[in-house]
Amino acid sequence: MNPTRRTVLLAGAAAALLPPVPAAAARRTTAAATPPYALYWYPDSLPSGSPGTGITWRSLKSWTAAGDPDLAFNAAAVPLTPRFTPTPANTTARSGQARVQSLVSFGPTSGNPSQGSATADTYALTHWAYLDELVFWGGSSGEGLILAPNAPIVDAAHRHGVPVLGNVFLPPVAYGGQLQWTRDLVQKDAAGHHPLAAQLVAVAAAYGFDGWFVNAETGGGDTALGADMLGFVKELRALAKARGQRVTWYDAMTVNGTVSWQGALNSQNQAFFQAADDMFVDFRWSAGSLASSGQKAEQLGRSRYELWAGVDVESNGSDTPVNWDAIVPGGRAHITSLGFYRPEWTRNHLPSSRTPGDFHAADDRFWTGRSLDPSRPDTADPWRAPAVSVADRSTVSGMPFASTFNTGHGLRWYEEGAVTSDTPWNHLGLQDRLPSRRWAVRTAGARPAVSFDFADAWRGGSSVLVDGALDAPTVVELYATLLPVGADTVVELTHRTDAGAVNVELAVALAEPAAPGATPPYTYLPVNSVNGWQTVTVPLTGLSGTLHSIAVRLTATDGPVKWRLGGLAVRDAAVTPEAPSGLRVTAASGGDLRLAWAPAPGDVRHYTLHRLLADGTRRFLGATCQRAYFLTGLRPEQGEQAARLELCAVGELYTASAPVTATHPW
Repeated sequence: MNPTRRTVLLAGAAAALLPPVPAAAARRTTAAATPPYALYWYPDSLPSGSPGTGITWRSLKSWTAAGDPDLAFNAAAVPLTPRFTPTPANTTARSGQARVQSLVSFGPTSGNPSQGSATADTYALTHWAYLDELVFWGGSSGEGLILAPNAPIVDAAHRHGVPVLGNVFLPPVAYGGQLQWTRDLVQKDAAGHHPLAAQLVAVAAAYGFDGWFVNAETGGGDTALGADMLGFVKELRALAKARGQRVTWYDAMTVNGTVSWQGALNSQNQAFFQAADDMFVDFRWSAGSLASSGQKAEQLGRSRYELWAGVDVESNGSDTPVNWDAIVPGGRAHITSLGFYRPEWTRNHLPSSRTPGDFHAADDRFWTGRSLDPSRPDTADPWRAPAVSVADRSTVSGMPFASTFNTGHGLRWYEEGAVTSDTPWNHLGLQDRLPSRRWAVRTAGARPAVSFDFADAWRGGSSVLVDGALDAPTVVELYATLLPVGADTVVELTHRTDAGAVNVELAVALAEPAAPGATPPYTYLPVNSVNGWQTVTVPLTGLSGTLHSIAVRLTATDGPVKWRLGGLAVRDAAVTPEAPSGLRVTAASGGDLRLAWAPAPGDVRHYTLHRLLADGTRRFLGATCQRAYFLTGLRPEQGEQAARLELCAVGELYTASAPVTATHPW
């Protein structure tokens, strides 16, 4: 990475699954309960001296899954979901050409919580529909260089069909890089193999993510080191491919072992490109170098779209000047793919008083463009947002499907419209599958504002708010789908009218639009209009085939209108998950507890933890897709002798199992 633009970087993950324990009530334990964090490593040798406060130096070479006490907290639970490409929302977005990669720093390298934290202020990435690869960017010479992404990020990405790569960062000497660390990474054993290549693949398999981004930027190497690095990358990719993983190479080290950012695919780095699945082309590219790079890739029998043209947005985000025609020209085939460096600018550039709504407004502008509507992009916008050039994708292709429009963070936690915790929170693993086209609105009148809103929710931390005059019937598109419609298929809408009065209709399309940008052929079905939260079941009676699109049509009878959508489900039958078992406290330090349990049989979306108080109040404590959880700061309340904890499995329709309970004596 260009050292003049470098900032100190981010976080990782690691650890070992807790052994199963028979179901039993929790009991007092003397083991200390420490919070789990995403882990990070050096390849082998450690720096001289002592680590700073809160930093642990670890060697990847000595890592084992069995020896890692935090793996249960850090291992992803959601497999990579297949996705499909519907007819594009506009005439300029293309499928099968440029792809989009993001290099994102989600937190610090050390002290990055494994399971979210008690703040809503986080980079809650939601525009997965335009992403093809996410790199868990980070690492620093004083903490660790190899980062495995933590579970919430992988679970959210996988739910939307996006693979996630861990990061191997060998920093420039100016940033503390030591050439010994590069030599450690590419070391060989007596049989001539690279043991750390096998370790990296084992880590990705244990944590459930999808491969590695290799960024070797420590200068001072020679041809021998370059040859060793090339052998390492070849072995890493071969081992990774056998496990369904992938490897992306960063344009820094050249075949002669020196670091020289090329800004192109050329003779200095083509061997590394051929050894890897993809290559991130450094920011030094020009229109000419990208054009020649695409041609060279094809001459090598590879796709030009396996090259990510780097765009550094860390400092200026959607105000960054970019020669878009050099990457994604509007009138001809795309030249290469697109690699964003640090798009979390959409959060970081905002003042410290920022709200979740402020962040999502900036993030929508980055990914969708100035119009905030992918169905009608602003062609005069100097920022060519991904929605303008790249067709969105969807994973909504299996039944049952449900969403409560939870973005993975919130100011409070809601259950069936009631606040069950007033503590701000974030946990991306709890994020729903979210609408891919935010927000495609079709109306002959004034376009209303459509956004995720955090002032109220049906479940989780957010809902969809439509706010405007609604001076003409307005269709708000929600999901592109491939869902079978049978005799028993119903759609459930949970909604509420906060201001004005509105007639609500469910819009369903059983075919794709006639052309890109065209309106899907909707059928409109009436929905009862209500002023309080209400779930309305709409049978798809008389319809059959495949459901391709879901929307709502709103017609004001008394405006202006504020209308809120809290939940959507498509199902043939209601399904309730079975209960988990064996809830237990595995470690305790006062009111800090480590919990573990055996999984519920069958399909489970996530688990919720509540505390049952003496007066009968159920208080939400947290939720996770994993089979372990860390609680902090519990205290005796209402004269209780022991805290009573309840764990439920939650299914895809947000139906909850019977609770399993445990007590923690004070």
